[in-house]
Amino acid sequence: MELRHLIYFQAVAEELNYRKAAERLFISQPGLSRQIKQLEELLEVQLFERDKKHVNLTAAGAYLKGEVDFVINHLEAAKSQLLLIESGKVGELRIGFLGSASNQILPDLLSRLNAAEPLITTSLEELSNSVQVEMIQKDKLDLGFVRLASVPEDLEIKPVFRDTFSLVVPENHPIRNEDFRSVSQFSEESFILFSSDYSNYYYEQIMGICRDAGFSPKIRHKSVHALTIFRLVENGLGVAIVPSSLRAGYDLKVRFMKIHDIPQFTELSVIWKPENRNPALKRILPLI
Repeated sequence: MELRHLIYFQAVAEELNYRKAAERLFISQPGLSRQIKQLEELLEVQLFERDKKHVNLTAAGAYLKGEVDFVINHLEAAKSQLLLIESGKVGELRIGFLGSASNQILPDLLSRLNAAEPLITTSLEELSNSVQVEMIQKDKLDLGFVRLASVPEDLEIKPVFRDTFSLVVPENHPIRNEDFRSVSQFSEESFILFSSDYSNYYYEQIMGICRDAGFSPKIRHKSVHALTIFRLVENGLGVAIVPSSLRAGYDLKVRFMKIHDIPQFTELSVIWKPENRNPALKRILPLI
């Protein structure tokens, strides 16, 4: 079995169409079919079920796809590391994060990383919780900043910042900070929330804050981006409940009012895969 077999198999497994996979690989369709047949003979299993209209993975094929994705991702990462080492750098750290991590935690960590490990470069990407988990499992990310209560068993999670919640209202809202006593004062308002795609756990916390105040919020808009939420609030389309730390870094016509005397809080956590072999990750973990 050669690497080309795995590359060809991955293309067919992703496209589930031999013609499209062959075009992607710049080879003939009969040639691709022969390579897949050869791989099945080498492995002594059937990888695809085919008829005239459809191509589907067998159970064995679905398992192999996960393993092949891991192998090819690892080879690409190794190639990138080699190029960095050749250029005199220790390596690259691939970091995923939620927008709220970029205000305080991530800049602080990167400042300390630059001081302690100046030869490590970083690649940053703002992603949802679920995408970060998936990419770390597949070795496409080294580190992630998430708001999750738990992660799969193959990952580690460490809380790095505990935050309170604040209500965000338009700057000209009639209820001022000195008048704010409870979220129940906003029971008739429209709410703009982070969607459950951002974090289902976090979304349920917000709903819990409202339930404890004796009402169910009228949710008018949802977004996964803080700036979008604040813009909607700024334009009078509703109020929002967000982590208090999000007030930093935005210059908008909104007011933050910290919600006191509630049991809910939000934690930002860092996640990684202990089996990740990127040497740059081993160097940053002590800083966390």
